[in-house]
Amino acid sequence: MKRAARGFTLIEVLVALAIVAIALGAGMKAAGALGNNAQRLAEVSAAQWCAQNQLTEQRLQRAFPGIGDTDFACEQLGRRYNGLQKVRQTPNPNFRRVDAVVSDESGQTLLVISTILSR
Repeated sequence: MKRAARGFTLIEVLVALAIVAIALGAGMKAAGALGNNAQRLAEVSAAQWCAQNQLTEQRLQRAFPGIGDTDFACEQLGRRYNGLQKVRQTPNPNFRRVDAVVSDESGQTLLVISTILSR
């Protein structure tokens, strides 16, 4: 009587290696996405600080802003951000809508924050 061979066949080993390779690939893709999301969060947070600083400066001036667009620049976390402050009329003439639009160095808009200022 012949004894049955023990161990794995070549096909079983190749299937197991393929499953491990697919799992490792998916794990690496997920880790890369987490890294990109962390970088994006840092950029948007810094842009938000720039926009909030600009709008707070407007509030502290206690002056009714004129209608129009004004450029501003900001540096946060060692990076330069370009901003555009847009002042628009509202249906009530005693209020103005102020938007702070912050972009990165390439001109891609990162964030828009709006507020209302009164007379």
